[in-house]
Amino acid sequence: MRKSAKPRGAVRASGDTTHTVRSDVRTDTPIPEAPFFGSRVVEDISLAEVFAYVNETALFKGQWQFKQGRTSAGEYQALVADKVRPVYEELNGYFPAQSSGNDLIVYDADTKTERARFNFPRQPAGKRLCLADYFASVDSGRMDVVAFHLVTVGRRASEYSQELFKRDNYAEYLYFHGLSVESAEATAELWHKRIREELGIARNDSTNLNELFRQGYQGSRFSFGYPACPNLEDQ
Repeated sequence: MRKSAKPRGAVRASGDTTHTVRSDVRTDTPIPEAPFFGSRVVEDISLAEVFAYVNETALFKGQWQFKQGRTSAGEYQALVADKVRPVYEELNGYFPAQSSGNDLIVYDADTKTERARFNFPRQPAGKRLCLADYFASVDSGRMDVVAFHLVTVGRRASEYSQELFKRDNYAEYLYFHGLSVESAEATAELWHKRIREELGIARNDSTNLNELFRQGYQGSRFSFGYPACPNLEDQ
């Protein structure tokens, strides 16, 4: 899992973990085979790879605040072309896992020693969804796998943003800070694709980048602090 980024396909759930009636999520789906168990650090990701996954809509409109408003589509595209576009470490691991009620149990590589346990909220009504439902249960006798990843664009990016802000260079601060935020998001998107490839479930990935942003692939990635996994202390 990653931090400081909006999750894709987040399950809407309350923070109440007292609901335990399981949803109808299928339990007979094939379990991917992890390339290894444990964690690793990857430091050789090129900026070209990262920038290929930058969501320009989120960057231009959300971070940089270049919104169309009442201007025509043609005028806005001209603004983007003339003014906006010219401005324009990874840790991850795979672990054996099983569910037990609303809990996700994460094991060491020996598949027996409990490493961590996460308790997720369940929808009190409707489909009664809970993140734990998407993993094989202890009672099933099957061992599932969970992937976690943490991304950063580096301490220097944060320091430079602060330097720009302290110098009252607000325009450059807005551009650089926004690019840093979306670069972190792009790195998470890129690495989630790498995880799907390593798990052998990337065959159905959309070839259209915008569709990938709308979760055009098998699986989901979630961030602590959002409704499906609201406990920030779990980070």
